[in-house]
Amino acid sequence: MVELADGTAPPRKGTFFGEPRALAYLSFTEAWERFSYYGMTALLVLYMTQALFMPGHVENIAGFATFRAGLESVFGPLSTLALASQIYGLYTGFVYFTPVFGGLIADRWLGRRKAVMLGAVLMSGGHIAMAFDQSFLLALFLLIVGCGLLKGNISTQVGQLYAEDDGPGRTRGYSIFSMGINVGATLGPLICGLLAQIYGWHAGFGLAGILMLTGLATYIAGYRTLSEETPKANRTKAVAAPLDAKQWRVIGALVVAMALTIPQSVAYYQNSSIGLVWIDAHVNLDAFGFHIPTSWFNSIDPFISIVFVPVLIALWRWQDKRGGEPNEVMKISIGAWIAAAANFALVLGCLLAQRVPAIFPVIYDVLLGVAFLYYWPPLLALISRAAPSGLKATLIGAAFLSLFVGNILVGWVGTYYERMTPTNFWTLEGSIALVGGVLAFLLARPLNRVLTGTAN
Repeated sequence: MVELADGTAPPRKGTFFGEPRALAYLSFTEAWERFSYYGMTALLVLYMTQALFMPGHVENIAGFATFRAGLESVFGPLSTLALASQIYGLYTGFVYFTPVFGGLIADRWLGRRKAVMLGAVLMSGGHIAMAFDQSFLLALFLLIVGCGLLKGNISTQVGQLYAEDDGPGRTRGYSIFSMGINVGATLGPLICGLLAQIYGWHAGFGLAGILMLTGLATYIAGYRTLSEETPKANRTKAVAAPLDAKQWRVIGALVVAMALTIPQSVAYYQNSSIGLVWIDAHVNLDAFGFHIPTSWFNSIDPFISIVFVPVLIALWRWQDKRGGEPNEVMKISIGAWIAAAANFALVLGCLLAQRVPAIFPVIYDVLLGVAFLYYWPPLLALISRAAPSGLKATLIGAAFLSLFVGNILVGWVGTYYERMTPTNFWTLEGSIALVGGVLAFLLARPLNRVLTGTAN
């Protein structure tokens, strides 16, 4: 049996849009997982501020008084909205903190397939626990741990479907995989949000749990199509092998590239927190006798990410033929500038009308959808290509640390919303993304020299 460079066996034959058949199972698994995740997060802040933290409910949450006291000992007294923003930021932050440990566990002990399945089981339990007030904190904990085991490892498995020197194939694979992410992220807020509006919050959360179980079933169905695991002895040997100076330079450059995405994450992920609160309070949501569920706006940016995948792939191929395709770090820079433009669109809406037309948050989310494609798939493709073979899952897991920091900052920045005018708040968000874009632009060429030996 021929092995790939990382010691794994190649995936079984069969194609999915011209790519390995296993990509279909990984993409659909991620679609169901993201359906459940984004369906839940689209409801989370609104649920906390409008129901869970109200008298008659907040008293039922196990351990909440102690948890709140701990937060306020660090951040000072918190209003209901500030408390919800901090919890949202901590939850979404730690969701992206734990994948580095999930990658280590997979690289050293469990292997990626077992880690993904265990993560899916824990996340299913977390979503089901969200259907009850009492188990709110337990639900967040299970989701954080489960996501840590699943996220980085399933992303690493996408890269394993391709030979080490197949950079274009790997980029196509991650772009198709991102379509799975965004299909789930589109449908989750739409369907869970509608169920929550009609049948109550817990109906939306319960559906998220059911769909997470569907994701687990999809992964199991495609289990045999995946690359065979590297033997445990070989995994341990690869991780323990000493790194040379060049590899350390590559790791350092990858860490810098990850850090450059943090400002964009701050600007991007606020759309599921204060963005929804602002829309609910300041946007005209009535159209043709129907009140648009606020959570539906969180379906726009992932839908746009789906639509624009073939457009951007065609653009990048056209640029490549002419020798002008931006490198991965430059794409991150472009994504940050687009995210800045998205937030400045809300500034314009605030300046033009007291009751903002719905077109402005639509423009905001459309631009965020394009921004996502310019920074997240290129970052994963870059790490999958350049990282030392024995540390690929670990370093892809480490990439999620940038989202951890970004989302922690989302929660912290969100506490200033009540102290600022909406115009100033969205100006702040746009400025953060703009600074990130400038930094990535300045560092694109030197980082690319370290990672590829070129300056394109």
